[in-house]
Amino acid sequence: MEIRYTLEHPVRLEIALEVQGFTVLLGESGVGKSSLLKALAGLLPARGQPFEGLRAEQRPVGYLPQHFALFPHLTALENVAFPLAHLPPARRRAKALEFLERMGIPSLAPRYPRQLSGGQQQRVALARALAREPQLLLLDEPTSALDVATREEVFSEVLSSLRDLGIPTLAASHDPWLAQQADRVAVLSPQGLIQQGSSTEVFAHPVDLNTARLVGFRNFLRGVVEGLEGENAWIVCNGVQLRARRPGWARVGQAVVACVRSDEVIVVRPDRRPELPVQDNILSGILLSLKPEGLGLRGRFSGPVELDLLLPRHVQERLGLEVGRALEVSLKPQYLHLVPGVRPELNA
Repeated sequence: MEIRYTLEHPVRLEIALEVQGFTVLLGESGVGKSSLLKALAGLLPARGQPFEGLRAEQRPVGYLPQHFALFPHLTALENVAFPLAHLPPARRRAKALEFLERMGIPSLAPRYPRQLSGGQQQRVALARALAREPQLLLLDEPTSALDVATREEVFSEVLSSLRDLGIPTLAASHDPWLAQQADRVAVLSPQGLIQQGSSTEVFAHPVDLNTARLVGFRNFLRGVVEGLEGENAWIVCNGVQLRARRPGWARVGQAVVACVRSDEVIVVRPDRRPELPVQDNILSGILLSLKPEGLGLRGRFSGPVELDLLLPRHVQERLGLEVGRALEVSLKPQYLHLVPGVRPELNA
């Protein structure tokens, strides 16, 4: 489904995006994600297609607000039945129960919202949104009210149910985890929509520095393109030459930022050192810091450049890394992603 909308308030936004399967509109707070969803639902004035000119109650849209907005005085079943008032009572009840079953929670039918967990409330709210039998489903920050364990366990199941239904779904979120689950990601910034594509494409190949930060890159090395040949680009960062995959826009002498994910900075095993091509992005330095993070360890490498590392615990167990120890790291060219250079203050 193609969406083209223009909003004037509360933010000025002109956007054209494609919703395919489960699509996440990813961006920081204040860029207009929630406003776009409200405009599509008919809750904010806007111009565009689809649904322009239709009142909110006429739009074939299921809308799940950020905090679910369940009626506290109605049971789960009654909440889901609310948009089905046009049906006879018996049919209305049966239909509402059907949507609770689709969400895997028919046993919660007699409970009130106060008796439900956050994940259960979300499923009831989704069942209510689906009861409208929408052409488009809108989810506003669907993981914001869920803790990490609930998010990954519960919402993964919800997402599976939504895919089975085949309803185009647009979720507004600032959560990179949710965007990684998407079929398609659209990145919204204060300047407008700056990138859209498959989740893999956006996470592996962000178009600029801000998008790279948004999708989880933590290492940004400012440099200049020194040479181009075939699929390769050679850049110089702080006096060190690095090889990267050549982007189509790169030109010799151009300022660039080399972006590297923390978990794609590879600590070189001394026993495997001879097997690696010396010319390909091997950096020597010391380990400045190392601390546990979940089941992994986050560290800081200092050499010709400084790098943030995220290591699985088996690497630490095998290498016995310690703070202050000399080590080598490798930046594989395929994981060294180049974006156009920016003003120094934006790369701080």
